[in-house]
Amino acid sequence: MLSATLRRCGAVTIGSITRLGYAARFFVAVLANTPAAFRRLHLTLREIYFSGVLSLVIILVSGLFVGMVLALQGYDVLIRYGADQSLGILVALSLVRELGPVVAGLLFASRAGSAITAEIGLMKATEQLSAMEMMAVDPVARVVAPRFWGGVISMPLLAALFSAMGIFGGYLVGVVIIGVDEGAFWSQMQAAVDVRNDILNGVIKSVVFGVTVTLIAVFEGYDAPPTAEGVSGATTRTVVTSSLAILALDFVLTALMFTGGNAQ
Repeated sequence: MLSATLRRCGAVTIGSITRLGYAARFFVAVLANTPAAFRRLHLTLREIYFSGVLSLVIILVSGLFVGMVLALQGYDVLIRYGADQSLGILVALSLVRELGPVVAGLLFASRAGSAITAEIGLMKATEQLSAMEMMAVDPVARVVAPRFWGGVISMPLLAALFSAMGIFGGYLVGVVIIGVDEGAFWSQMQAAVDVRNDILNGVIKSVVFGVTVTLIAVFEGYDAPPTAEGVSGATTRTVVTSSLAILALDFVLTALMFTGGNAQ
């Protein structure tokens, strides 16, 4: 009984390491085909539209309501200590440092990442990728690389728009509805938010999340079994793996950026 369990654990571990190595080789192949993706600029622009522009509605609406809820909860805590004028700082730092990149990354994985996986998986199931290879067209350069760079470029822009809309939502609740002084809201936010230590680190997070989510999405689609069940499982794995990777990377990046000498 114990030996069978150990064998199963060993098989799962070896399979996971093998798959990780295959994903690393796939990533190198995507990077090697980057010039081809930008030579076919219309394909990359189309994927930016698909991954970025079509995700704007869910990003903006979610950012607005996250900012509004954050302002409501933050004001309830700050008013107990007579620090309600610092509401702008709370909203801005929470969004720019953490909630903006993380929540936007989760939404991006759910909406764009799953769609990319399903699209590439269906192309594989219907033998479109094999047909490209028969015509001497590299499917990694023609299909995968434009989608990868479209997602990588879109993700930081979506995170920035999420944070901006969240700050606007915090302004609506804090200033317009609750009655926090408007000058204090904006001036304290301007004084406390640092471009390098806050905004730039948030941008770095969003870029890392964009690379991770898009790589997982294109890899799962390209590696999916060419069946309806295989594409469905690959789409599910994309969302689950991307979400876990975002949360794990967020902890690592936060520990590196906002602790020790980098903390303010």
